[in-house]
Amino acid sequence: MRKVLDEVLRRCNGYATTAALLDVMSRQQLDGLVRRRELVRVWHGVYAVAQPDSRGRLNSLDAFLGQHAVACLGTAASLYGFDTEATETVHILDPGARVRPVDGLMVHQRVGAPLRRVDGRLATAPAWTAVEVARVLPRPRALATLDAALHSGLCTAVELGAAAREQRGRRGIVKVRELLAIADGRAESPMESEARLVMHDHDLPRPELQYVIDGTHDDAWRVDFAWPEHHVAAEYDSMDWHSGRVAMLRDRARYAGIQHARWAVIPIVVTDVRVHPARLAARIADHLLRAAS
Repeated sequence: MRKVLDEVLRRCNGYATTAALLDVMSRQQLDGLVRRRELVRVWHGVYAVAQPDSRGRLNSLDAFLGQHAVACLGTAASLYGFDTEATETVHILDPGARVRPVDGLMVHQRVGAPLRRVDGRLATAPAWTAVEVARVLPRPRALATLDAALHSGLCTAVELGAAAREQRGRRGIVKVRELLAIADGRAESPMESEARLVMHDHDLPRPELQYVIDGTHDDAWRVDFAWPEHHVAAEYDSMDWHSGRVAMLRDRARYAGIQHARWAVIPIVVTDVRVHPARLAARIADHLLRAAS
C-alpha cells in the first residue's frame, strides 16, 4: 500500500485528490491512512503526507481547483519576498469555480488587477500587491510593506504611485498615498521602517539610511540612521546580539569605533518604537540639538 500511495503522490506533485486515491485504494483504506496519520487532509478532498507550509498549501490548491490558483495580498507578497506580516492564510483570486472561503483560505474578487508570473504561478503584480497589503495594515506596518517592496527591487516608487491611483477610493488608500512620500527601499527591516515613521511623525530631520561612517584607522561602519551634519547616528537593536559572547564583543567594539570617530550613537529597541515613541523622538532631538550647539 505504501508503494502505491507514494506513486500516486509522485504523479500528483505531492498532493493527491480523493478521486486519485480512490482509484488505487478503498475508502476504508484511505480513512485508515488518515487515522494513522500517514496522510493529512490539506483541503477538503486534497491530501499530503504532512501538513505543508503556506506555499505548499497554495500549491495543493491547484489539485483541489484543477487549475493554478492566482495568488494575491499576503500570499503574493510572500511569493515576491516582501511579506512583512508572515502571512499564513492563503489568499487567491476567485478562480471562477465554486470555492468557498474556509479556515486558512480567503477568496477575493479583484477584477482588472494586473498580474505577473512568479515561480511559475500568476500573482497580482508587485506594486499592486504592496499597495493592497499596505491599505489594510496599521500605518507602521504599512510603511514596512512599502519599504520592503521597494527593497525587493521588483517595483519602483513610480509603479507604487500608479498602483495607488488605480486603487483610489478603496479603504486605506489615503494612508498609503501619504506613506509613499517617505517610503524608502534602503530600509532593511520592518522595525527600521517603524522607527523611521516615529521620526517622521515627530518632525525630526529626515535621516540618511544605511549610512557608512569612516573610522580613524581605515575602518568603516554602516548604521541604520544617520544625521551626518551632526555626527549623530541611531541603530535599531533587535536584541539578537545578546545570543552570544562573540557577537556581543563585536558589537561593543563597533560602537566604540563609531564613538571614537566622534559620532554619538543612539540605540533603539522595540519598546522605544511601539511603547514610548514620543520619548524616543525627544531623545533623538536632544542629541541633534546638543550636536548643533
